Amino acid sequence: MTRKSVRVAVAAAGALGVMLAAGCSGGSAPASGSAGDGKAELTIWHYWDGNNGDTFASMAKDFEGSHPTTTLKLVNVPGSDLLTKLQAAAQSRTLPDIVIGDLVTVPRMAKTGQAVDLKPLVGENTWSDIYPEMLKFGDQGGKQISIPVSSNTLAWMFNKTDFTKAGLDPANPPQTWDELKAASAKIRKATGKPGFELFTTPGTDGEGVTWNFQVSLWQAGGEFLNGDNSKAAFNSEAGKKALQFWVDLVKAKDSPLAPWGEFEKGKAASAQEGSWMAGIWKPKPPFDFGVAQIPHPADGQPATNMGGEQAVVFTQDKAEQKAAGEFLTWFVDPAQNTSWSEKTGFLPVRKSVAESAEYKDFVKNTLPELQPFVDALPTAKARPATPLYPQVSLAFAKQVEEALHGKAVDQALADAETQVNAILSGK
Repeated sequence: MTRKSVRVAVAAAGALGVMLAAGCSGGSAPASGSAGDGKAELTIWHYWDGNNGDTFASMAKDFEGSHPTTTLKLVNVPGSDLLTKLQAAAQSRTLPDIVIGDLVTVPRMAKTGQAVDLKPLVGENTWSDIYPEMLKFGDQGGKQISIPVSSNTLAWMFNKTDFTKAGLDPANPPQTWDELKAASAKIRKATGKPGFELFTTPGTDGEGVTWNFQVSLWQAGGEFLNGDNSKAAFNSEAGKKALQFWVDLVKAKDSPLAPWGEFEKGKAASAQEGSWMAGIWKPKPPFDFGVAQIPHPADGQPATNMGGEQAVVFTQDKAEQKAAGEFLTWFVDPAQNTSWSEKTGFLPVRKSVAESAEYKDFVKNTLPELQPFVDALPTAKARPATPLYPQVSLAFAKQVEEALHGKAVDQALADAETQVNAILSGK
């Protein structure tokens, strides 16, 4: 998943709207496999391509080899089209058996009313080993309708050359907001570059801003929405502290008011980046870069955001549900989750894999820059699991943008709170 796909997934989820619920009260299509002959054919939609798609196809064949009564039919659907096609399939009662999509789209998939509770289909030893925050996306209506199959996090990437020019030690990057501000000022004086690129332009969906800001909010001890996702929670002392931190960076010209990408172009000295960047830059890095945990307030706590994919089962056939549970249990088994993570660069979804000597040795010997992203998994938090999240994200991001352009922090958060609460209440 790239930063672009994060935005695409949120935009697509918003576009799906209430149409899923309107057209999907009936049952799903007849089962594609025959329960009578003891065999099952599972149709799986996913959007992985390139190396990720090839790896998934290879692993599917491995599963079929060890489970001869189950056939997997993989269908590649571009991420930007996934929810639109899902809507059409739901309305025509031709839903696939399994859909693997961006985690933020899971609440929208739940609106079909046909997502299967996976708790009985996957063993407790699997659920208990998955990072709990990842499970929040699939916790819908008292059921667990999705299971994480891949993960990624944000960490702090920085240009070591810029740090050296500013007299800073790249081996000791800043750990707090105050240290980050001080380092940014030195970098700006020595190189003329902003020290830390924030995501400051909402674009058409706002998620780039919101996804990144949530990290600062959580670090300051705040929450984005309340416990049941019915009201905004960001208009708090923690929210004001986080937004003021962003405003201060922009006012000091330590962060540019520009479209995202200045750090990646070498025009800013650091940024919050996704774990995928470590792999993308491995063959030919644009500059000498380092990776560390995202600086947090001295009186706050480490936190980051998470992304990744999750699987949802739609088949209503009991035999196929059992086969789907067997496949998903197998796919996130420690051995498979290790292999998948090593071959694709995704982060593990299981705590035991992330902490295993085998995986740690792989990262150390193959892509050591990935380790800070792995280390961030225990502090990675989930975005609100509500089908209204796309609208909420855009409304919030627009108010952050206004604050960065001069609107008072208190007013921006108050206006965002009013707008978000209206969205959540259906007004």
